[in-house]
Amino acid sequence: MKPEKAKTRRTLLQAGAAGALSTALAPLSALAAEDWPSKVIRMIVAFPAGGPTDTAARLVAQKLSDRLGVSVIVDNKPGASGSIGTSQLIRSPADGYTISMFGMPALIAPIVYRNNAYDSRKDFSCVATVYDLPYVIVVNPGRLPDVKDLQQLIAVARSRDLNYSSPGTGSIGHLSMELLKDLGGFQMQHIAYKGSAPAITDLLGGQVEIMYADLIAAMPHLRTGKLVAVALGSPEGEVLLPGVKAIAEQGFPGFASSSWSGIIVPNGTPPEVVARLDKELKEIVAEEDTKERMEKIGALAVYQPPEQMTKRLIAEYERWDKVATEKNISAQ
Repeated sequence: MKPEKAKTRRTLLQAGAAGALSTALAPLSALAAEDWPSKVIRMIVAFPAGGPTDTAARLVAQKLSDRLGVSVIVDNKPGASGSIGTSQLIRSPADGYTISMFGMPALIAPIVYRNNAYDSRKDFSCVATVYDLPYVIVVNPGRLPDVKDLQQLIAVARSRDLNYSSPGTGSIGHLSMELLKDLGGFQMQHIAYKGSAPAITDLLGGQVEIMYADLIAAMPHLRTGKLVAVALGSPEGEVLLPGVKAIAEQGFPGFASSSWSGIIVPNGTPPEVVARLDKELKEIVAEEDTKERMEKIGALAVYQPPEQMTKRLIAEYERWDKVATEKNISAQ
């Protein structure tokens, strides 16, 4: 056989083998998606146990376990504002057996950590949002006894030095307060902590006077009167704190800043798996028990499908990227 014909024959045989392999794998892949789930599902939470994302994740994981008939195990992988756990999710097999409860800190991390290893806008796939987490400006009443609303707080800030705490540089609390300072023409010194717990602890102890805090962290201390709420980050929070006006209602029309969380999966996860997860999450979020338990800890059960969650994520990224760039905010 001439070399040219032999080469052509080998090429045709290789193409045929590749085509046969592709044809054989396609039904197997579809079958795997149809059989999902058949083993334990790992839900990565890129934040410490006991925090707002972890608290909500454990509620959702238990309800998913009951519905899917397999265990959904929460696996905490904290560090670098959610970057460590999110990076693990991105590197995981796209088979539906590794999912993650994704929170705002991990969304913002690539903005403030400039050497971050992922892009929140494209390196994973959204499944559904499950809750909104209102934020609130709180003060220590022992340090600021006469401050009951935002305008009173701003008046004090213009008259003397004040400090505010946040869970860390580039956190939603930090970025939101810096934006508000610019809009309101007042100054406060930012004190960054490593997480909400130590930031709240020093606020309660009087080392700082103010914090732009998530409601899950602040709610227990608001109920006991150890902290006073002066303004909500967004109007939705009024459901949980009746009588406390939003920042937008206290001289800053259009201002809205809160957090939210939802389930994400590695890119390439079978669409049948994503659709099934989306369906179950929609029903979980609609349950009265879910709503009541979320509200009890300071969150609001809110469902959004994959497309809507993706649009929201991109909009949030672009908004806070602008603030961080203009204020030259970055973390190491």
